[in-house]
Amino acid sequence: MKHSYTISGMTCNGCRAHVEKILQKVEGVIDASVNLEKAEAEIEMDSHIKLSQFQKALKEDGGGYEIHEPGKTMTHTYNITGMTCNGCRTHVEKVLNAVEGVSKATVNLENKEAIIEMESYIKIQKFQQELEKEGGTYQIYSHGKAPKSEENGSSKALENGNGTFYCPMHCEGDKTYDKHGDCPVCGMDLVEEMSLKSSATQYTCPMHPEIVEDEPGDCPICGMDLVPMEADVSAEAKTYQKLLKKFKIAVLFTVPIFLIAMSEMIPGNPLYDWLDMKTWNWIQLGLSIPVVFYATWMFFERAYRSIITWNLNMFTLIGIGAGVAWVFSVFGLLFPDLFPDQFKTEMGTVHVYFEAATVILTLVLLGQLLEARAHSRTNGAIKELLKLAPNKAYKIVDGVEQEVPTDQIMVGDLLRVKPGDKIPVDGTIEKGQSSLDESMITGEPIPVDKIVGDKVSSGTINGNQSFTMIAEKVGNETLLAQIIKMVNDASRSQAPIQKLADKISGYFVPIVVLISVITFVIWAIYGPEPVYAYAMINAIAVLIIACPCALGLATPMSVMVGVGKGAQNGVLIKNAEALEQMNKIEVLIIDKTGTITEGKPSVEKVVALSSTYSEDEVLKYISSVNALSEHPLAQATVNYSKEKKLNLVEASNFNSVTGKGVTGEIEGKKVAIGNEKLMIDSKAKITPEFKSQVESEQEQGKTVSYVAVSNEIVGYITITDPIKKTSAQAIKELMDDGIKVIMLTGDNEKTAKAVADQLHLSGYKAGMLPEDKLNEVKRLQEEGKLVAMAGDGINDAPALAQSNVGIAMGTGTDVAIESAKITLVKGDLQGVVKAKNLSDKVMTNIKQNLFFALIYNTVGVPIAAGVLYPVFGLLLSPMIAALAMSFSSVSVIGNALRLKNVKLD
Repeated sequence: MKHSYTISGMTCNGCRAHVEKILQKVEGVIDASVNLEKAEAEIEMDSHIKLSQFQKALKEDGGGYEIHEPGKTMTHTYNITGMTCNGCRTHVEKVLNAVEGVSKATVNLENKEAIIEMESYIKIQKFQQELEKEGGTYQIYSHGKAPKSEENGSSKALENGNGTFYCPMHCEGDKTYDKHGDCPVCGMDLVEEMSLKSSATQYTCPMHPEIVEDEPGDCPICGMDLVPMEADVSAEAKTYQKLLKKFKIAVLFTVPIFLIAMSEMIPGNPLYDWLDMKTWNWIQLGLSIPVVFYATWMFFERAYRSIITWNLNMFTLIGIGAGVAWVFSVFGLLFPDLFPDQFKTEMGTVHVYFEAATVILTLVLLGQLLEARAHSRTNGAIKELLKLAPNKAYKIVDGVEQEVPTDQIMVGDLLRVKPGDKIPVDGTIEKGQSSLDESMITGEPIPVDKIVGDKVSSGTINGNQSFTMIAEKVGNETLLAQIIKMVNDASRSQAPIQKLADKISGYFVPIVVLISVITFVIWAIYGPEPVYAYAMINAIAVLIIACPCALGLATPMSVMVGVGKGAQNGVLIKNAEALEQMNKIEVLIIDKTGTITEGKPSVEKVVALSSTYSEDEVLKYISSVNALSEHPLAQATVNYSKEKKLNLVEASNFNSVTGKGVTGEIEGKKVAIGNEKLMIDSKAKITPEFKSQVESEQEQGKTVSYVAVSNEIVGYITITDPIKKTSAQAIKELMDDGIKVIMLTGDNEKTAKAVADQLHLSGYKAGMLPEDKLNEVKRLQEEGKLVAMAGDGINDAPALAQSNVGIAMGTGTDVAIESAKITLVKGDLQGVVKAKNLSDKVMTNIKQNLFFALIYNTVGVPIAAGVLYPVFGLLLSPMIAALAMSFSSVSVIGNALRLKNVKLD
């Protein structure tokens, strides 16, 4: 029998072939044919197959494909970019609801999602076309996939880099923008966010550029060989090139203006032998027009926008200062009779300031150019991480290797990794072994040996042996992608110390304008002749030298570089607040298993206390119940049973008792495995002799679990989990730095004491349940302590979330990592030392930047106003003020860049 269905989620011919292959593999399917244009699948089957079976197969693939009965209402979820407010959300929702065939469309601004019910499948291009008709920069794309523009079945990169931009001064917090331009608040150029996107080479026809293919070959139109396409130039690079072009033009016209103006300092000015002063003034006006109205016109646009929105900023001051100088000069040239004699030269012409205006604007443009270049270095850490992402991988299909782009790898694919290759995605070694260089992710230079069953991460580099691996996390789910996302998010976050700078900046510009006006008035009343010329020059100098930018950049630049530095050393910072608070931590709480210890426990011995059961039988009971547990200790017992080749039996009624152990039923008998608390709950009596035997094991730092069958203790199992080699040194360094290190563990008192004594900890508590750890953190905080918590398990998550700074071991659970503010990729306490050192360095750097910015403005503004003139006869030229202002921001960025060279060990 044959049935037709509607398929959604396909965007290209590769998707069509992939969906067709999935459907053909469903049991009972004879053949399946998929049509991309009609979004239909025709399936021939030997007996009726439920639609849910096809949907399940497509869901397991993870590609976002859905199958529906034709003619029935279907619901699809899409992502929407370009919305910045509730008005945008309402507008997009209205447009989508108006599309023919849509039953209902609901748009969520926070999640940037659109849920659309439709009578029959509507292609995503139709929604995009309707959104583009309305203007704006909205883009709709398949849920969970990267934004794409479909054309001729090929994906084109967004014109504006990767499509995500943010303000380097974080004027609107962590808000991002969908296209390149100026920050609507401070007017600075938006910075492109780095992202992990496929940079696989595509090929095009030199005669027909609309032809874009993923593989080399012949043009289907003219038959010419396809050639590789040039890689997209980042928006950041485009901005720099654009500024460089404008700067060259500005210099070309400003230099002659400057020379003309400065020639007046030469006795018997030779230029006047050719033309009179008025003519030279007209020439200066002509030369200034390309500078003002082309090369630097953006400064006036930003100034105007800042005034009408009352978001006063650096460009407000530049626009007013340079604008007043230029407009005054034009009026003086056109209407000289309107000006009093104080404004005129000996030749009767009005003093013009074309050279001041153009030199100021050109120097500010130079500052912007240097800032753009410096900005590209501040996110250099992310760029280095992006370089780790390979473009190609070797996929094994039916025993044959195929070279494929990494963005085509699916979960479950079998991949071949050759010597020297980068690991394409996260996964597990299926066959073979090798040594991997993981330094780019963990910061540790020593290669790590990997064998069958070990996890490998994308971006790490294989040694000199080949192996096969199973893909487990692809695309944005890989560790490398998560690191890049975390670095991006943290770079955009605001540290609490920045609130001080923001508060000062809010009053800064109005105060400077007021000082400029006061300067003009005082010079006009008390200044020497020509009083108005002096008054205007000094007032302009005050406006130009003040630099709120240096103050605004002081914190975010240090945070951005510091977060990147941390990522290169295996320390991932979730937000800038954590980076600042780590500098003030007084108490560090640490878990034992997986934090202090290796987290790779192994069974030392199994002891049977009753003649009724042998050691192997006791082990069989333990392992059969533990097979249903995910705890590392439980897994150690299962592995031990496999080594002894014991046959496990199926357990039922499994229950994990947090902080105590596990229970279950085997062959009708109740089995309990855990600590003394669990034995009491199970009404299993522990004899003094038996308890003494167990305690002697625990005093050596070993973990011992009792085993009870039918409420009778039949034995115990001893498990060792060695202390990490780096734990002792890391704890010593932290305690030497004045931090109290306290261990909270669910293990028993004896084992906990043995570990605490060995490491000379400040304190410890044993038998701690998750709520106990949480309450201990709260207790310390109520005492006024700033508390950091380091852990790796689900039971640590509440305490991690409660602590001032939660630190998760990257080797731990996703829940722990999600609850923490700092993640240590290597899962090593030495990473806590690195995080503390990084915090210290970044906070010192921020304070240096803030001091520099504040002292610069505190000293610079009075000098520009002329306070040195009565005593020393010194005045600050507006041109010198512009040069100083331009380099103040660059100096702040330069100081922040020093963090790239600090050592965290």
